[in-house]
Amino acid sequence: MVRLLYASRATAVSPETIDAILAQSRARNPAQGITGILCHGGDVFMQVLEGGRDAVNRLYGSIVRDSRHHDVTLLHFEEIAERRFAGWTMGVVNLARVNPSIVLKYSARPVLDPFAVSGRASMAMLEELIATASIVGRAGG
Repeated sequence: MVRLLYASRATAVSPETIDAILAQSRARNPAQGITGILCHGGDVFMQVLEGGRDAVNRLYGSIVRDSRHHDVTLLHFEEIAERRFAGWTMGVVNLARVNPSIVLKYSARPVLDPFAVSGRASMAMLEELIATASIVGRAGG
């Protein structure tokens, strides 16, 4: 299994766009054995995908080609022995609803900018979001 973390900028951000991405993920990911979370703030998306190497790579390739995103940037990729995000077919974090001090702890400013920090810092922030129960949308719903 592998874990892949990427960031991208949204072409257009709206609640409907985010709902559509989540609905698509929750419908397709279980059959592919993919779990993860989507974190968004402003026009920036950051997403973790976990699962089999082939499935994660196929999904990442389709994300790179998805017209809803641009500046898709791989932040971190690793082989894993176990999942950290197994509870989410695709969980979601809206950083507008998160204490800005969590983001500031891992960044120069309290604004999501995974392009300006290390992949390791971004993963640490996501780990803290799990610990503080900031992720919604458990597996199955």
